[in-house]
Amino acid sequence: MAPTFAAIGLTVADMGKSLAFYRRLGIGFPAGADQEPHVEAELAGGLRLLVDTHETMRSFDPSFTPHPGGTLAFRCADPAEVDRTHAELVGAGHRSHLAPWDAPWGQRYAVVLDPDGTFIDLFAPLPGGNREPG
Repeated sequence: MAPTFAAIGLTVADMGKSLAFYRRLGIGFPAGADQEPHVEAELAGGLRLLVDTHETMRSFDPSFTPHPGGTLAFRCADPAEVDRTHAELVGAGHRSHLAPWDAPWGQRYAVVLDPDGTFIDLFAPLPGGNREPG
């Protein structure tokens, strides 16, 4: 039997700030989890998002070094939702990496950084466009 892709893991400096950011994007983390060292949320399609603090990682991997990397992509209902979500996140103090724009591959597209510098893509098909990011 081959392994089955089941979860995406993130490491974060501040659990409360990170959960607040991802809750704004609709991820249903448990109430009261902001001070926990490890938190999980069920995602669409049965995947899970696992979030661990840097301290948790160091507890079993003393050589752990934080590093931003990767991208999480969130599909929005329409181009206007890309703009609204980007504005809401930036208005809440998160950094914009790319302001919303009409990408040549047929999407309204924007990138915001989460509290640890991970790229968060926001996208929606433009009228007549339907490609996923990538």
